[in-house]
Amino acid sequence: MSFPKQLNIGSGKNFKYNFLNLDINDYWDPDIIYDLNKPLPKGKSQKFKTTRFGEIEIKKNLFEKIIAYDVLEHIPNLTVCMKSCLDLLKIGGIFEINVPYDLSLGAWQDPTHVRAFNENSWLYYTDWFWYMGWDEARFASDKLNLKLSQFGIQLQARGKNIQEIVRTPRAVDSMLVKLKKVPLSKGDQQQLERFIGK
Repeated sequence: MSFPKQLNIGSGKNFKYNFLNLDINDYWDPDIIYDLNKPLPKGKSQKFKTTRFGEIEIKKNLFEKIIAYDVLEHIPNLTVCMKSCLDLLKIGGIFEINVPYDLSLGAWQDPTHVRAFNENSWLYYTDWFWYMGWDEARFASDKLNLKLSQFGIQLQARGKNIQEIVRTPRAVDSMLVKLKKVPLSKGDQQQLERFIGK
């Protein structure tokens, strides 16, 4: 049976019927139970039994879109998760992420959060991909939107520019980021070779 080529990771209570839903916990009845702190099997596909789609096979370059809404702040081994998502996406596929902003109240109110994020949190997965050892593809930043708090909206109404607002504690609640999977260019390959000393 076919299944959606869109993946909702950390689906929890945010189950989406037009997505394949993955979560670490079976409480919310996701389609797949998997811990993204663990790497996917190298060079292999993995089969899962699902209620909605029967047995399905997950492999590299499969998904057109992956979403992670209020999830990445809970994942201790984020570099492994990001690599898995990169592998699972097709070239040109989009990884859409919503996370708490590091200066927001919500960033650290939840004791299960292990990190918060800011605009620079994506650099190692995009521009500085060679630090991650990625040698086939990387992410390119497609879009970044900031969700202002009520306080941030008030600052904006008073004429404060966005650069001042993002540096003001409690002014930004969260970030919506869209990353696109792109193959390494010739220039990217040269950067990688310089980094690893070839």
